[in-house]
Amino acid sequence: MTYHLIQLAPGAYDLILHGNVIASVVRHGSRQPYIWTAELLEDLPQTRRPSPFQDIEHDFSSLEEVCAWLGDPEIKPLRRTE
Repeated sequence: MTYHLIQLAPGAYDLILHGNVIASVVRHGSRQPYIWTAELLEDLPQTRRPSPFQDIEHDFSSLEEVCAWLGDPEIKPLRRTE
């Protein structure tokens, strides 16, 4: 499966699969160590969850760890307008 992450704000991403937002990836906490959570937006039965989701949400210690778990998705960074 090919995932894409689109940054919404620092520490917040939409997870895209086949052109649809299926999950969020967010950083929790204001100080390190941060916890990153990947959470499906829909409470699907386990048999219908996209790989690698075994549960509705999974916690990680870094964004890099999330990306490795998802198969290194393309990341579209936040575009700031000034």
